[in-house]
Amino acid sequence: MSASPVRTGLDCLPELRDLLRGCRVGLIANPSSVTATFRHAREVVAALPGVTLAALFAPEHGFEAVEQDLVEIPDAGGRIPVHSLYGPVRRPTAAMLERLDALVFDIQDIGSRYYTYIWTMAHAMEACAATGRRIVVLDRPNPIGGRAVEGNIIRADHRSFVGLYPLPNRHGMTAGEIAGLLNRHHRIGADLVVVGCEGWRREAWLDEAGLPFLPPSPNMATLDTAAVYPGGCLIEGTNLSEGRGTTRPFEITGAPWIESGRLADALNAEKLPGVHFRPVSFRPTFHKHAGEECGGVMQHVTDRSAYLPYRSGIALIAHIRRLWPEPFRWRDPPYEYEFERLPIDILSGSPALREGVEAGQGVPELAEAANEGRSAFDPVRERYLLYR
Repeated sequence: MSASPVRTGLDCLPELRDLLRGCRVGLIANPSSVTATFRHAREVVAALPGVTLAALFAPEHGFEAVEQDLVEIPDAGGRIPVHSLYGPVRRPTAAMLERLDALVFDIQDIGSRYYTYIWTMAHAMEACAATGRRIVVLDRPNPIGGRAVEGNIIRADHRSFVGLYPLPNRHGMTAGEIAGLLNRHHRIGADLVVVGCEGWRREAWLDEAGLPFLPPSPNMATLDTAAVYPGGCLIEGTNLSEGRGTTRPFEITGAPWIESGRLADALNAEKLPGVHFRPVSFRPTFHKHAGEECGGVMQHVTDRSAYLPYRSGIALIAHIRRLWPEPFRWRDPPYEYEFERLPIDILSGSPALREGVEAGQGVPELAEAANEGRSAFDPVRERYLLYR
């Protein structure tokens, strides 16, 4: 196998021989935590000279990433214990850290604030700051590129585990850059070391970086899925199927009562950049509308440099609610440990999107409102970018 032109933080870690020497280390990882030659972080960390891999930590979906969304992960015993960070606790406890000197975080993020792994990282940073331990973030490219930014900033009273700190829906950052922003701008104050990537250009998608896309969660199977996710995840806040239980989650949206052709025509009339909506029929094997034949659309990204996934997600919801107002519903709580606020509100970061859709606003108006707070965020983001 030829070497990738880009090296991840995990690829670079063995060269930093003194970074963790003499430490008992806990590793937060999953199956996406591999080198360019598919060597897992567990093996890499355990082989570091003078390092003891003493604990593993499982984020949402589990250390092996086999559980579906919203399924709590149990602790597991064994020679190296596995502590759950998606269950009764989502932050490493003092007891979990008692015999550790440092934590290492290495999971592939996919570039959208709803994806919970960066918030597991944030909680780990908070725990390390509180207990005086080092946290090392092994950086990886943003798989959908690091230039495009889209969407609004979370309102302070709508923070949740799909948005603990104010980021836009598509943030255009890497996990390491987000760690630096949280640590300094939001004053977490951890002993943070980011081991950066080598050779990555911000505009490069993961396939252009020459790195493999390993599914970081059960419904994030391909780079095509990651491309649509910053808007496709909004569908979770409705009674529409977001395509879970099919082979194309988040790329497909629909429900039993939708007329596919009518919806596709309405969406394509919007002339949204870089995407075509194709009418489809599908039958989910699990999750919403399991076993029922659904009508809907599949998003085909025709120009990913022009494509606006959040605007496309807004358009899906707005047109389906306009065309089928009676059967359409917002999903009820609970959702991601939130028991009172509507899931669509915590996903979108405020009630504004829901209220705009209910008021019958058009897609341009809804998308314009979705830039709220960006003018203040953009210069902050710029200060913490590690790659050009």
